[in-house]
Amino acid sequence: MIDYIQAWQCIGCGKIEAPQPCIGVCRDRKILMVGKDDYERAQGEIDALRAQLAKAHAMLQRFGLAKPHEGQWERSWVALQEQLREALAVLEVPEEAPPTTH
Repeated sequence: MIDYIQAWQCIGCGKIEAPQPCIGVCRDRKILMVGKDDYERAQGEIDALRAQLAKAHAMLQRFGLAKPHEGQWERSWVALQEQLREALAVLEVPEEAPPTTH
Protein backbone atom coordinates (compact mmCIF):
# COMPACT_ATOMS: atom_id res chain seq x y z
CA MET A 1 0.00 0.00 0.00
CA ILE A 2 1.26 3.43 -0.92
CA ASP A 3 0.98 6.24 1.60
CA TYR A 4 -0.21 9.50 0.11
CA ILE A 5 0.76 12.89 1.46
CA GLN A 6 -2.01 15.44 1.32
CA ALA A 7 -0.68 18.77 0.16
CA TRP A 8 -1.98 22.05 -1.18
CA GLN A 9 -0.72 23.42 -4.48
CA CYS A 10 -1.09 27.02 -5.55
CA ILE A 11 -3.00 27.23 -8.84
CA GLY A 12 -0.99 30.32 -9.74
CA CYS A 13 2.67 29.61 -9.05
CA GLY A 14 2.56 25.87 -8.29
CA LYS A 15 3.90 26.19 -4.72
CA ILE A 16 3.18 23.08 -2.65
CA GLU A 17 2.57 23.05 1.10
CA ALA A 18 1.97 20.09 3.34
CA PRO A 19 1.86 21.34 6.93
CA GLN A 20 2.92 18.90 9.63
CA PRO A 21 3.22 19.33 13.41
CA CYS A 22 6.67 20.73 14.20
CA ILE A 23 8.73 19.18 16.98
CA GLY A 24 11.29 22.01 16.92
CA VAL A 25 14.04 20.44 14.81
CA CYS A 26 12.79 21.31 11.32
CA ARG A 27 15.13 21.59 8.35
CA ASP A 28 13.80 21.99 4.85
CA ARG A 29 15.05 19.77 2.07
CA LYS A 30 14.12 19.50 -1.56
CA ILE A 31 11.91 16.53 -2.47
CA LEU A 32 10.31 15.36 -5.70
CA MET A 33 6.63 14.54 -5.77
CA VAL A 34 4.30 13.13 -8.37
CA GLY A 35 0.59 13.70 -8.66
CA LYS A 36 -1.80 10.92 -7.65
CA ASP A 37 -3.30 10.64 -11.16
CA ASP A 38 0.16 10.33 -12.74
CA TYR A 39 1.21 7.76 -10.14
CA GLU A 40 -1.92 5.65 -10.56
CA ARG A 41 -1.59 5.76 -14.36
CA ALA A 42 2.04 4.59 -14.09
CA GLN A 43 1.06 1.88 -11.58
CA GLY A 44 -1.63 0.65 -13.98
CA GLU A 45 0.96 0.40 -16.75
CA ILE A 46 3.32 -1.50 -14.42
CA ASP A 47 0.55 -3.96 -13.48
CA ALA A 48 -0.30 -4.53 -17.16
CA LEU A 49 3.37 -5.12 -18.02
CA ARG A 50 3.75 -7.60 -15.15
CA ALA A 51 0.71 -9.54 -16.40
CA GLN A 52 2.11 -9.47 -19.94
CA LEU A 53 5.48 -10.73 -18.70
CA ALA A 54 3.87 -13.53 -16.66
CA LYS A 55 1.87 -14.68 -19.69
CA ALA A 56 4.96 -14.63 -21.92
CA HIS A 57 6.96 -16.48 -19.26
CA ALA A 58 4.35 -19.25 -19.12
CA MET A 59 4.34 -19.53 -22.91
CA LEU A 60 8.13 -19.62 -23.18
CA GLN A 61 8.59 -22.04 -20.30
CA ARG A 62 7.00 -24.78 -22.42
CA PHE A 63 9.97 -24.69 -24.81
CA GLY A 64 12.43 -25.62 -22.11
CA LEU A 65 10.36 -28.68 -21.25
CA ALA A 66 9.47 -29.83 -24.77
CA LYS A 67 11.11 -32.85 -26.38
CA PRO A 68 9.98 -33.91 -29.88
CA HIS A 69 9.22 -37.55 -30.59
CA GLU A 70 11.65 -39.46 -32.77
CA GLY A 71 11.16 -38.55 -36.43
CA GLN A 72 8.95 -35.56 -35.59
CA TRP A 73 11.61 -32.82 -35.54
CA GLU A 74 10.35 -30.95 -38.59
CA ARG A 75 6.74 -30.90 -37.41
CA SER A 76 7.93 -29.85 -33.95
CA TRP A 77 10.08 -27.09 -35.45
CA VAL A 78 7.10 -25.63 -37.35
CA ALA A 79 4.95 -25.79 -34.19
CA LEU A 80 7.74 -24.14 -32.20
CA GLN A 81 7.97 -21.30 -34.71
CA GLU A 82 4.21 -20.71 -34.49
CA GLN A 83 4.24 -20.70 -30.68
CA LEU A 84 7.22 -18.32 -30.67
CA ARG A 85 5.29 -15.93 -32.93
CA GLU A 86 2.42 -16.06 -30.40
CA ALA A 87 4.83 -15.35 -27.52
CA LEU A 88 6.37 -12.45 -29.42
CA ALA A 89 2.90 -11.04 -30.05
CA VAL A 90 2.27 -11.11 -26.28
CA LEU A 91 5.53 -9.24 -25.71
CA GLU A 92 4.90 -6.65 -28.42
CA VAL A 93 5.22 -3.17 -27.00
CA PRO A 94 2.64 -0.65 -28.20
CA GLU A 95 3.91 2.65 -29.48
CA GLU A 96 4.38 5.12 -26.66
CA ALA A 97 1.99 8.03 -26.58
CA PRO A 98 3.64 11.45 -26.48
CA PRO A 99 3.91 12.84 -22.94
CA THR A 100 1.24 15.26 -21.86
CA THR A 101 2.19 18.66 -20.53
CA HIS A 102 0.30 20.46 -17.81
